[in-house]
Amino acid sequence: MTDTQKPVRVRFAPSPTGKLHVGGARTAIYNWAFARATGGTFVLRIEDTDPTRSTEENTQIILRAMEWLGLDWDEGPGVGGAYGPYFQTQRTDTYQKALDAMIATGRAYPCFCTKEQLDAKRAIAEAEEGGYAGYDRTCRKLSPEEAQARIDAGEPHVWRLAVPENHGPVTFEDAVYGHMSFPADVMDDMILKRSDGTFTYNFAVVCDDVNMQMTHIIRGDDHLSNTPRQVLIYEALGAEVPMFAHLPMILGADGHKLSKRHGATNVEQYRDEGYLPEALVNYLALLGWSLDGETTIIPPEKLGQSFSLERISKKHSIFDVAKLNWMNGVYLREMDENAWLEAAAPWIARAAALGAEAEGGAVVVPETQEPAKDSPLGEDGAEDDAFAAAVAAIIEDIKEDTAAYAKIYPLIIERLERLDQIPAKIAYLFWGANVQLDEKSVKKVLQKEGARAEEALRACRDVLAREDLPWEAEPLQEACRALCEPLSMKPKLLFQPLRVAVAGNMVSPPLFESIELMDPEDVLARIDGTLATVFGGEE
Repeated sequence: MTDTQKPVRVRFAPSPTGKLHVGGARTAIYNWAFARATGGTFVLRIEDTDPTRSTEENTQIILRAMEWLGLDWDEGPGVGGAYGPYFQTQRTDTYQKALDAMIATGRAYPCFCTKEQLDAKRAIAEAEEGGYAGYDRTCRKLSPEEAQARIDAGEPHVWRLAVPENHGPVTFEDAVYGHMSFPADVMDDMILKRSDGTFTYNFAVVCDDVNMQMTHIIRGDDHLSNTPRQVLIYEALGAEVPMFAHLPMILGADGHKLSKRHGATNVEQYRDEGYLPEALVNYLALLGWSLDGETTIIPPEKLGQSFSLERISKKHSIFDVAKLNWMNGVYLREMDENAWLEAAAPWIARAAALGAEAEGGAVVVPETQEPAKDSPLGEDGAEDDAFAAAVAAIIEDIKEDTAAYAKIYPLIIERLERLDQIPAKIAYLFWGANVQLDEKSVKKVLQKEGARAEEALRACRDVLAREDLPWEAEPLQEACRALCEPLSMKPKLLFQPLRVAVAGNMVSPPLFESIELMDPEDVLARIDGTLATVFGGEE
């Protein structure tokens, strides 16, 4: 087994056949955290040997996702290192060299059996012998001279691993599952190199891990069945077997393997839905690992100091979106105004750009109308060029006038779980003189029998129109509150109509703090528009 005194070397080796999903992201997080906690080396290796599905686009998506998560790698694409190259398609010479060494020691042999012959043998075994027991090692019985003659004649062949016939149980150490043992007699002589000259996954991955001197292999437990076969290859190469740590599966709330039907599953979707990378790393780390069984907020820097393989659970984890949302909200509230504004800028800009497109006057929006959910960052949020240009211009404005935009922070930070919720919560700030009245709020607040909403609105308008009052939240609120006694009206009945007329909805961030951020003429115009639209009257 691996010398535990050696400096730790671990790797994350994604296949660029798709995007980086949360299961792979958690594997990357554990490898990264273990390397950081032990002072070891974290290697990123791209396993791009599937020519039909591996793409450069997917490779770049994976690299971007890793960078966004903050999982910096010590060796790999864009960084280099002493054990490169870090793409499997560029390492075939190392696989051939390893195979040649195994051939020389009799640990690999050529097999000339055709697919038709193997299928026929499998059918007979399944029908007559109670099940398929694997390759029957026909070609292993060939003499070296006959095998070489058939190779020289150009006969198609594969190369197989010669599993020692007297091999005892295949054993290895797993940091999660403990000592593992598998009977060797159920391990057939697996293919190492195909007839088309390509190498199989199990062989290539072991060669890479040996050549890159990996000390620990941390990966999902879906690879557990591959491990005894890979151990046999380690032995055939005369290499040390590393310590394994197979991670429990992540399941959806229904107990089934996490998939698209459970919602977002790839990292960039979570980015585009307004999650912070620190929160996502924290949450994924806790799906199968714990610091002490109690602590839930573990920032990446602390994770990189405290992570250990011993704390990984054998139990499968349930992905709970509600808990992720809660955790993301915690991270958002821990940000100061400037950090929050930098992260929130694309969503604030989108809210402002959408507000600028609003139609004039007061418009009642039907309850059935779904609000736009497009993201300002992701593919699904792609907008036309004009809108994109407007968003970009507003982002630049935010950078230049941070003090003004930072005032939005206290309005919504306590009510925010994801950044993509920002546009819906603050769109009203950017409507100018216009207001989009929510139909439900109009019926429940403005048109409620006996609510005296029109009277409340006109009274509040008179106060807000006063030039002797500073346009600040506290004096405006107190002046309006002073109306309660002469009108014999509770504050709720007074303020709710004003909230609907200004923000369009009976549920919004703090009312007078919002009014302070708006132009006085726009606030008065919204009240006038609401009065005219809902009550048919004039100011």
